[in-house]
Amino acid sequence: MVSRIRGGILALGAVVVLLAGCSASGDRTPTASGNTAPSPAQGAASAQDAASPVETSEADWQPVADTLVRSGKLSNGTVYRVGFPRSDLTVTSKGVQIEPGLALGSYAAFARYPDGTTMAMGDLVVTEEELQRVSSALQDNGISQTAVHKHLLEHTPPIWWTHFEVEGQDPAALTQGVRAALDETATPPATGSPPSAPIDLDTVAIDAALRAEGSAEGGIYKFSFAREETVTMHGRVLPPAMGVTTAINFQPTGGGRAAINGDFAMTADEVQGVIQALRDGGIEIVEVHNHALQDQPRLFYMHFWANDDAAALAQTLSRAVEAHNVRPTG
Repeated sequence: MVSRIRGGILALGAVVVLLAGCSASGDRTPTASGNTAPSPAQGAASAQDAASPVETSEADWQPVADTLVRSGKLSNGTVYRVGFPRSDLTVTSKGVQIEPGLALGSYAAFARYPDGTTMAMGDLVVTEEELQRVSSALQDNGISQTAVHKHLLEHTPPIWWTHFEVEGQDPAALTQGVRAALDETATPPATGSPPSAPIDLDTVAIDAALRAEGSAEGGIYKFSFAREETVTMHGRVLPPAMGVTTAINFQPTGGGRAAINGDFAMTADEVQGVIQALRDGGIEIVEVHNHALQDQPRLFYMHFWANDDAAALAQTLSRAVEAHNVRPTG
């Protein structure tokens, strides 16, 4: 009897020690997969310690341009971003023919880090027929597929958007995988930039409402807002040009009206405030989802839609911008 009591006391003591150990090291939380995820405190520390991209030149990315058979743009000397507009597609949503610059722009963004690693992230616009082949091509080339979702509500033909991420020492080899995925689509070859056409909107009023200066590109009036805090993944800083921004696009539809689309980059506690601001002004919510798997802070992206007076929509969008922690990138 005494030995049973002693055994019970020893077992209880072991449990107490184990629990105390868990409490003392409570800076890591088990995930559903059994791996450990960093706590908010660790996330803050990792942001301070995360490696920033090194400065590069256009020439450094020539192997990427050669592989993709199109050149990109270097942002702030660190992110080389290549666009693949789906100008081959005629997509209609709610009676509006969607311009490539509004919602049909694939891209791949590349950054190099001090240890020589290159990170590539991007988003591919694919038809429903292309989606499974593109998914297989990404997987076959060791590229992580991090999201599959919609950016538009009712639209024809059915289009999907899939995000990807990959890291490696050889940017040309990484790009071969991206090229393999693109080759499974009817994405057209690069063409010269179309001449800049006047934007048939009251851009002064739109700029004033959003407290930022938009840019005209391919007939679309665009805004970009970066997160105020540092966004990291895998111990590396993700600059805004890697795709971790709020994007707002206006496509003129006549008479001062515009179709608007894009996405808000939000932390979890900001999502409801942004939704409320958009819905109070009649802007439709399309989808809420993640674009990456291990970003810190964890970001949620919300796509939206409306086709109405552009200046009035800008006022509503401004209230949604104010509901999350961002600043204009310009």
